[in-house]
This record gives sequence, structure tokens and C-alpha cells, in this order.
Amino acid sequence: MRCSSTLSFFINLTLVCSQSGPPSNGSSEWQPGKFKTLVTFGDSYTDENRLGFFASHNGTAPPPGWDGGVNYGASTGGRIWARYASIYSSLTLYNYAVSGAVCSNEITPRTFASINAPFPDIQGYELPAYLADSTYQNPNGTAFFTGVPSSTVYAIWIGTNDIGNDAFLTDSQVRGKTLKDYTDCVYQTVASLYESGARYFVLMNLAPLQLAPQYAVPENGGLNHTEFYPNKGDNITQISYRMWESVATLNEVYAYRTPYETLIAKSYPEASIANFDVNSLMTDIWTNPENYLNGTKAPNVTGTVKNCVGSGANQTCVRDDSPDSFMWFDALHPSEQVDRVIAKEFDQVLAGESKFAKYWG
Repeated sequence: MRCSSTLSFFINLTLVCSQSGPPSNGSSEWQPGKFKTLVTFGDSYTDENRLGFFASHNGTAPPPGWDGGVNYGASTGGRIWARYASIYSSLTLYNYAVSGAVCSNEITPRTFASINAPFPDIQGYELPAYLADSTYQNPNGTAFFTGVPSSTVYAIWIGTNDIGNDAFLTDSQVRGKTLKDYTDCVYQTVASLYESGARYFVLMNLAPLQLAPQYAVPENGGLNHTEFYPNKGDNITQISYRMWESVATLNEVYAYRTPYETLIAKSYPEASIANFDVNSLMTDIWTNPENYLNGTKAPNVTGTVKNCVGSGANQTCVRDDSPDSFMWFDALHPSEQVDRVIAKEFDQVLAGESKFAKYWG
């Protein structure tokens, strides 16, 4: 009987997933111009200035109502995807991402040396910071957060650090924690935001980290060590394939868990979730760079814009004079041009027109 019920569950889930595709362009839930406010959570792939505040204030968090503004020298070497998305889609951006963050420090804490404490995470810092801001009144009595549920979308892009070195990749997670705890944390974040009134979500899956120079195989530009992974060891091929396995497994979880939570468990009544397959988009950039990279040099998907030699006070870095020719800014982070591509596709996701998204709820 147990086997029969389990088989029935997977058959039903498969039918739901196969029969419920993206809506038409005329969908009332996802259409051009619907959204006015964007709230983002994540790590250095999304952060603008929050980690810098922690570093310059002895680990103290920004106060409620803090606006870090635009960062023209973020992890991309320029502006970040979320800032570009706010420009392309005319959105007011509230960005709570913190470089180095994981979903939960109760699963994969990583130490930020500058403050001798774990990097602020989504569950312990970013989510509470948003909730505090959502009710904060400016000194003049006006509301700091101006979004309303019907036109505010919440984007979560987290996982690069959770499954990387000093976390799951190097078996450094909290004892007893598994990759399932990471995905549970993401959907717990959705649930908490839903309880606060959020109704529209974009979940961005894991980037193809096995293609980044930090984790790639040698023939794809993999490096023996990087500034973010100095003690990498010799078997970089094994590291790359383990990373690839984790990315592929977890992205399959995203693909099936969202329709399960929305359509079968009905965890978020009246909410809508778009699964943005940013992995496939970035993989397509890597495979067909001439369609996306537009610098003055030939497209380069294995090298980096920023290259450094030495370490510490003796380190010197130079940047290529054609940054838009590269997929990667440094060993781990996408280039600004790739972030522009992601932002343009994010605009299509919000419009209900992206071939890289599926919509549920």
C-alpha cells in the first residue's frame, strides 16, 4: 500500500508539472508593467553595499530605513543584475542581499574575518531586516517601504556559498545537516514572506558553478586556487564534478518542489511563483557566447576580467580593457555584461514571457 501511494504521488506530481506550463502573454498575474517594486535576497551575486556596511561598522547591521544606494563596483566589477532589473523594468529596488551570505547560518555558517563572525544570512539577517523596513517610518513620518502586495515581487537567489567551499562542498556544514536543509530554508523564506503579505515570488536556481573558473575542470579554465578558495587542493576535476552534481540535483528539486508547494500542498494560497532557470540562461551564454557577449574582443567564457598575482599587501590586479567580452569578472562572479543579460531576462520573467521561466500558483 505504501508503494502504491508513493507511486500515485509522483504520477500526480508529474501530471501537474507537465500540464501546467507558463501562462499566456495576457496572464493577469505576470504581465508587462504590473510590478512596481522589487525586493531581493541573496549573496554577492546580488549584493550592492550591505556587506560593506557590516565591514565598516565593526559588524553592526545597517539601521532600519537604510538605503545603500547604487554600487558601481559590485561583484561584477560594475552594477549588479538587481540594479539593472530595476532600471529595465522601472522598479523601486529594496536590496537585502549580503555578499558571502548563505540561506541559514544554522546549516552552513561561514566566517567573515573582518568582523570575526559568520556572514549575515537570509534567515538570521536579511529577512528580519526587510520585515523591520516594511513597517519603518521615516523621520518625516512617511513609510520607508512603499511597495504593496499586488505590485511587489520578491526575488531569492541564494546557494553559491551554501554548496561551495567552507560549506557543503568541503563537508563543512553543521553536523547532521544535508542539502535538503538548504532547499527547506529557501521555501521557509518564501513562507515567512508570504505570511508578511508577499504574493509574488521569483526563485532563481543555482548558477552553473561548475563552469566558473573557481570550480571548473582544467580544460574549461579551472584554477588551482583562487582568492575565494586558496586551499583548494590538487584534484580540481573531482571538485568540479562534485559541484556539478550538487547544482544539477538541487536545481531538479527547485523544478519539482515549487509546483508541489503551490499546486498540491497549497502552501501559499493566492500566491504566484516564477521559477527562473538562470542556470540554463548562463549555460547558454557559456555555450553560445557570441549571442550575449559584446565587447571589442572575441567572447571569452573561461578567462576573467580581473586577474591578480601575489597575495595580501603584495597582490596586484589588472582588468582587461574589454570587460564585456567576458562571462566571468573574477574566479567566482559573473561579469557585468552577464548581469545585464540576466536583468533583461528577469524583465521578461516579470512580463510572463520568458522561455527560461515556469509559473506556478
